[in-house]
Amino acid sequence: MARTPSNMVALGTPAHNFTLVDTVSAKPVSLEVVKSDVATVIMFICNHCPFVKHVQQQLVYLANDYIPRGIRFVAISSNDAEKYPDDGPEHMAEVAKENGYPFPYLYDETQEVAKAYEAACTPDFYIYDRDMKLAYRGQLDDSRPGNDIPVTGKDIRNALDQLIAGQPVSADQRPSLGCNIKWKE
Repeated sequence: MARTPSNMVALGTPAHNFTLVDTVSAKPVSLEVVKSDVATVIMFICNHCPFVKHVQQQLVYLANDYIPRGIRFVAISSNDAEKYPDDGPEHMAEVAKENGYPFPYLYDETQEVAKAYEAACTPDFYIYDRDMKLAYRGQLDDSRPGNDIPVTGKDIRNALDQLIAGQPVSADQRPSLGCNIKWKE
């Protein structure tokens, strides 16, 4: 279990457009379709990472709490599915259904989207404001597998609450920590 921190991309960076296939519906989904005029959360996750498994239920709670408030969520897996078959699209669809993901779970087969976002680990979180400028990047909260801190999503919840209130998001942001993205050679 490699402990890789997220890259702290500069706040204000514009979101990169993408169109990827949703593993549940098998339909293409673009950023243009999923973006919100309040805030958009883009999460790089995967199926097999213990860091993602640790927060998986909270991701569902978080999305279910904030979707009614105008926030949109999208999850992307960019891992090399040839070397990590558990992270392939068919297994992604199973995980999304089993966990009741209320957001699209997209497969980034070419890994171009992860590279464009400078994603480094799973989970890796990016929140964009209504203008699709980066307002938050970093951790869900302080919980990690084995550290006995409850998973609450407090860091992302605080950022989303600030955006909903029309306030700037605090620049005091901590990197996420997780398994490195499994890059193709």
